[in-house]
Amino acid sequence: MNQRETHIVPKLENPIRLSDYGGGAFQLIPSRKGMKKAIDKGWVSVDGKLAKTGTIISGGETLSLEIQEQDHPQISMEIEVLYEDDFLAVINKPAGIEVSGNRKRTIENALKSNLEPSKEDDALSFPQAVHRLDFPTTGVLIIGKARKAVSRLNDMFSNGEIDKQYLAVTIGPMPKSRSIDSLIDGKESRTDFEVVQSVNSERFEQLNLVNVKLFTGRRHQIRKHFSQLGNPILGDKEYGQQELILKGKGLYLHAKSISFKHPFTDEQLIVNAPIPKKFGKLFP
Repeated sequence: MNQRETHIVPKLENPIRLSDYGGGAFQLIPSRKGMKKAIDKGWVSVDGKLAKTGTIISGGETLSLEIQEQDHPQISMEIEVLYEDDFLAVINKPAGIEVSGNRKRTIENALKSNLEPSKEDDALSFPQAVHRLDFPTTGVLIIGKARKAVSRLNDMFSNGEIDKQYLAVTIGPMPKSRSIDSLIDGKESRTDFEVVQSVNSERFEQLNLVNVKLFTGRRHQIRKHFSQLGNPILGDKEYGQQELILKGKGLYLHAKSISFKHPFTDEQLIVNAPIPKKFGKLFP
């Protein structure tokens, strides 16, 4: 079901671009970033005419918002729910499935059958992930169940207000700890790590159990940074060294915990995902 809201612009001292004014004009979209996305999707009109981000308003205009809910195919797949309320949920993503996309078998298409319906006025018919984990990566994933929660959580990620901790197994001798801050896709990126345990390996020389903390969220950041360091993650078929690729066991990268202040209750949440058994087999 589509959601609708209207807003009459009060008299303004100076004309302003709609995209600059819009953040907070609608309760359904409380942020400026969310407003721009809504305009780009064609959900916003000014006095009955489709709006653009550069549309100028000066006061007295009627802004109309119509959020168009998209149908999702639904699949039956059991997902472990680690935390849930009416605003958001945190799940334990299994390996070997995309979070979202054009395929039918995605995490988002399995959420409705695993989560309780939200009682919020702006509840989403289909809950959605507010960040991503790679296809082979396991662990904590935050889900928005109400539109205002998705918007606020997106802003929190952008502002670095959400702490993400990972566990990885890397190949080869490496420093005990380090901050990696090399560019990824031309953008500043930072990954901190600390080696928890190392074991000798006949095939890989050395395997390391590594705690990892992300300060930025570039695509494949952890995998790329460790590959650049010369210590690719065990099981990484894309960024590993061909002769050292482990087949059949998956990627040894796990999003083990996430912590943040709840955007609506101010409760400090720390949510942990169980460590996959395959890690324990290498480091008992």
